[in-house]
Amino acid sequence: MTTTTAAPRTVAERPPGAPSNRRVLVASLVGTAVEFYDFYIYATAASLVLGPLFFPAVSASAQLLSSYATFAVAFFARPLGAAFFGHFGDRIGRKSTLVASLMTMGGSTVLIGLLPGYAQIGWAAPLLLCVLRFGQGFGLGGEWGGAALLAVENAPPGWKARFGMFPQLGAPVGFIAANGLFLLLGLTLSPDQFKAWGWRLPFIASAVLVGLGLWVRLKLTETPAFKAALKEALPAQAPLGEVLKRYPLETLGGTFAVVACFAIFYLATAFALGYGVGTLKYGREVFLGIELGAIVFLAAGILAAGYWSDAANPRRVLMVGCAATVAAGFLLPALMGSGSLLLIWAFLSLALFLMGFVYGPLGAFLPSLFPTRVRYSGASIAFNVGGIVGGGLAPMIAQALADRGGLPPVGLYLSGAAFISLVALGSLARRAKHDLG
Repeated sequence: MTTTTAAPRTVAERPPGAPSNRRVLVASLVGTAVEFYDFYIYATAASLVLGPLFFPAVSASAQLLSSYATFAVAFFARPLGAAFFGHFGDRIGRKSTLVASLMTMGGSTVLIGLLPGYAQIGWAAPLLLCVLRFGQGFGLGGEWGGAALLAVENAPPGWKARFGMFPQLGAPVGFIAANGLFLLLGLTLSPDQFKAWGWRLPFIASAVLVGLGLWVRLKLTETPAFKAALKEALPAQAPLGEVLKRYPLETLGGTFAVVACFAIFYLATAFALGYGVGTLKYGREVFLGIELGAIVFLAAGILAAGYWSDAANPRRVLMVGCAATVAAGFLLPALMGSGSLLLIWAFLSLALFLMGFVYGPLGAFLPSLFPTRVRYSGASIAFNVGGIVGGGLAPMIAQALADRGGLPPVGLYLSGAAFISLVALGSLARRAKHDLG
C-alpha cells in the first residue's frame, strides 16, 4: 500500500466549503476598524467638545478631565466583555460571538450621538454617557480576540503573523475614517454648528460601518481550529476559570505585553490632540491634519512587523518595538514642545510607526499562549486588561502630568509603559507556544 503526503497549503488554497481568504481577512479587519473608529471618535470628541456639553461649568480643565474620565469607563468594561464574549466564543464558536460583540459596540456608539447634553437633562446626561461608554467597552471586549482568532486560525502555515496583522490594520483604517470625518466637519461647519450638533454625526454614521461588518461576518463559517477542537473534546465548561487556573503566567505576561501599544496610541492621538489644541493653541483642523499624516506610519509599521514576525517570530519583533519606544519617550518633550508643526508631526509619525511593532504581532502572539479550547477567553482577557493598564487612564494621567510638570513627565510615562511590556515579553521566553491550527 502506498501513501501520499498532501502538499502544504498556500495562501491561495482553501479547504472545500471554507470562506475565501479575502472574506476572512476583510471580516477580521472590519470589526477592529469599527472598534477604532468608535473609540477614536469618542476620544476626539472627549478632547474637543464633550466636557462643556455633558458636565457642569466648573473650569475648562475640570471639564476636560471629567471627559477623559468617561473615556476610561470603556476600558474598565472591556475585561467584563472579554470574559462574557470569550466564554461564548470558546463554547459556541467565533462567528456568532463576533456578530454579537459588533452589534453591542456599534449600537452604543450610535446612541451616544443621540444623547441630550447637561443643559437639557442635567446629571442624567453624564450618567447615560457613562452607561453607553460602558456598552462600547463591553462590546469591544469581545471584538479583538475574536477577530484575531478568525484571522490566525484560518491562516495557512507560515502566514500566521501576516494574517494576524489584519485585525491590527483596522486601527489606522478606523483612525483615518474618524479623524477624516472630524476634519471634514471642521472645514464645513462653523464652531457653533460643530458644538451644537456636528460632533454627533460621526457617532450616528457608525451605523453604516456596523452594517458592513455584519454583512461580511454573517457569511462566515467557523474556523478549522475550533472545529477540530470540538472533535477532540467537549468545550470547556468555564473557559476563563481554566485560563486563570492553568495558564496564569501566560495571562499575566500577555496582559503586560500589550501595555506599550495602548500607551503609545492614546498618548500620540487623544492626549496629543487635546494638548496641541488646548495648550499649544493650534487650530483643531490643523492638528487633525497632522495626526492624519502621521497615522500612515502606523499602517506601515504593522505591515513591516507582520512580515518580519513570520520570518523571525512575533515575540522578538514585539521586544524590539518596546525597546525603541523606551528611547522614543525621551524624544517626546523636545519634539512635541518644539513649537514646530513639522517636528510634532515627526514625533507622532515615529511613535505610531513604533506602535506598529508593538501592536502588529499581537494577533499571532497572544493567541499562541493558549490552546484552542480557551484561546478566545485567554487572548481577550490579556488584551483588554492590558488596555486598562496601558490606555484606560493614559490621556487623563498624561494631561495631569503635563499640567503640573510639562512634557518631560509625559515622555517618562511613555518610556515606563514600554519598559513594562519589554520585561513582560522577556518573562515569556520559555512559555509553551500552542499551535494556532
